[in-house]
Amino acid sequence: MPADGPLYKRVLLKLSGEALMGGQAYGIDPDMANKVAQQIASVASLGCQVCVVVGGGNIFRGLSGAATGMERSTADYMGMLATVINALAMQSACERIGLQTRVLSAIPMASVCEPYIRRRAVRHMEKGRVVIFAAGTGNPFFTTDTAAALRASEMDCDALLKGTQVDGVYDADPREVPTAKRLGRLSYMQVLANDLRVMDHSAISLARENHIPILVFSIHNEGAFADVVSGRGSYTIITEA
Repeated sequence: MPADGPLYKRVLLKLSGEALMGGQAYGIDPDMANKVAQQIASVASLGCQVCVVVGGGNIFRGLSGAATGMERSTADYMGMLATVINALAMQSACERIGLQTRVLSAIPMASVCEPYIRRRAVRHMEKGRVVIFAAGTGNPFFTTDTAAALRASEMDCDALLKGTQVDGVYDADPREVPTAKRLGRLSYMQVLANDLRVMDHSAISLARENHIPILVFSIHNEGAFADVVSGRGSYTIITEA
């Protein structure tokens, strides 16, 4: 890529379902979905190929269902269906601003989206389309964080960017501890050894094995996605060293 352009050619954006709630207590805030779509468009305009994995916690969370006595596999499948709803909402928001977008689901739903096929997903991105992966890995007991690391590995992404509620990883919760400090760089092993709540251990280990850097930033800061892809702004990068 050009020296003054983005640092990465192909990136995966991991969004939590909660990020789509905006100021609501539940569900999808259309204004927030539109803001995220604008951020994706900004990165696409830099010449980056973009794919997205979105969670479903704003609608249903499998672990919460299992905690109330629901059978875990059933609860996880329900959570996967919630991610399909969010993926379709994001597709609508992206296409409203002119982005060609495809939703590929790990659970086949031919009436609403395409089935996940790796080579098809790669071809969509090569054609400049934004690809949104839905239904996690398609298997219970795996989080959408792990799905994000898996898809980033399969798509041969240069980086995995996690859009969160804060602009990086801190040594304490900055929303509760005003003096908390943002950590600019961490290693995969530091995250695992200190049990930092960045992504689950399976996701961190998978990213480590495939040498995919993880960049944590705030999806709520306007233009933050494009800034991070270009090496600017506030974020935490997690790499081998």
